[in-house]
Amino acid sequence: MSYPRIAGLKNYDAFTAHLQESGIDLPSEAVVQSGADSPLAESLQVHGQTIGNRFCILPMEGWDGTSDGKPTDLTRRRWRNFGLSGAKWMWGGEAVAVRHDGRANPNQLVLNEANLADIASLRQELIDTHEEHFDRSDDLMIGLQLTHSGRYARPNEKKKAEPRTVQRNVVLDRRVGVTDDSAMFSDEELDRLIADFIDAACLVEKIGFTFVDVKHCHGYLGHELLSGVDRQGKYGGSFENRTRFLRDIVQGIRGATRNLQIGVRLSVFDFVPHCPGPDQVGVPEPDSEPNKVFGATPDGLGVDLTEPSRFVRLMHDLGIRMVCTTAGSPYYTPHLQRPAYFPPSDGYHPPEDPLVGVARQIAAVAELKRQHREILFIGSGYTYLQDYLPHVAQAVVRGGLADSIGLGRMVLSYPDLPADVIAGRVWQRKKVCRTFSDCTTAPRQGIISGCYPLDPFYKKREEHDWLKAAKKAVV
Repeated sequence: MSYPRIAGLKNYDAFTAHLQESGIDLPSEAVVQSGADSPLAESLQVHGQTIGNRFCILPMEGWDGTSDGKPTDLTRRRWRNFGLSGAKWMWGGEAVAVRHDGRANPNQLVLNEANLADIASLRQELIDTHEEHFDRSDDLMIGLQLTHSGRYARPNEKKKAEPRTVQRNVVLDRRVGVTDDSAMFSDEELDRLIADFIDAACLVEKIGFTFVDVKHCHGYLGHELLSGVDRQGKYGGSFENRTRFLRDIVQGIRGATRNLQIGVRLSVFDFVPHCPGPDQVGVPEPDSEPNKVFGATPDGLGVDLTEPSRFVRLMHDLGIRMVCTTAGSPYYTPHLQRPAYFPPSDGYHPPEDPLVGVARQIAAVAELKRQHREILFIGSGYTYLQDYLPHVAQAVVRGGLADSIGLGRMVLSYPDLPADVIAGRVWQRKKVCRTFSDCTTAPRQGIISGCYPLDPFYKKREEHDWLKAAKKAVV
């Protein structure tokens, strides 16, 4: 890999020089403003509610709940950190399964009556922590992400895939052990799943969340349906059929709730699955089917926003005004979804400077924002910018390229980053995520997720040693 690590670019001039030399088009500003002068401190309005600033905490997949889908002390600590972050938009907290078979791991939260009080308490702990640090919470927007993991479901054992798919896919079937049609949802089963999403949304409103995110990203069920061009029946083939899942869920939620708002986290583009090449650098996997990639050019190796833009227009027609963007999948195109210098243990070395991946996401969101001004877009993929994240984030918001800056793995190591940036406090460089990918490698090895390299809390846990041993075994 010929590109430098971000940590080695010691100042802003070195960062922008690298961008210029590499031909990477990223907006940035040399001076990060603070306080009332900061574009990142500006409020937003949506659905009659004020969101107090331009930072958003992205939903992450928890691996530390109980076997029956309740939060543990580790889950609570993460949500309290969201509260102390200073961000004013909480997009879904984390992925919560609407039923057992949709869990991505056996310790993912599940939303049902038995777990309702415990999940409600997460929201309250977040609010209490936020009020303790920032004196108010009336400008917080808090939602809950609802999901079914589809072909990436592992509801019972960490090492046992129990996929439920919506169409056959040579490469992706091979990866999760699908050999026939028995794993495929029937139309009738999807009808029942829609009812489960609607029931879950009613519970979300009951416990005080402002909105639900109907997840359509990262290769999970909602996202796979968008590419279901070969699926037969009412949920596949045409664009109308491939978007029926969302349309029916939205219609059902509108009819069953009083004032619950709806957002969608969307992979706005994807590529064909990648795998390690002879030198461990990612290459397109043989036998890939580019026609089954949502938001890609015909060869499956470029961005085509035609259908994603059409989908955003549909969401607007359905009354949706909030779209949280991402790209690709952590399972088969991680270099698109979470640009990083260091791959997870089951990944591949990036086939491009990760800054190219950051720029790709920012450009795609900017184009969608240009086409759909009435939608609030949350950007993603910013963590790899590391020390220069505030410089780019400020330029993005000031330029109207996105409405809010989404932070995921960065807040595992540096939860108070938004508060520090807006207040103009000294940048805590030792807490900046360096994309070591241990927060992904750990759960792939059956270990709870957390920032083992930088968070002292996780450094002291026994899982830290388990992770080291697991990484050595993989090598």
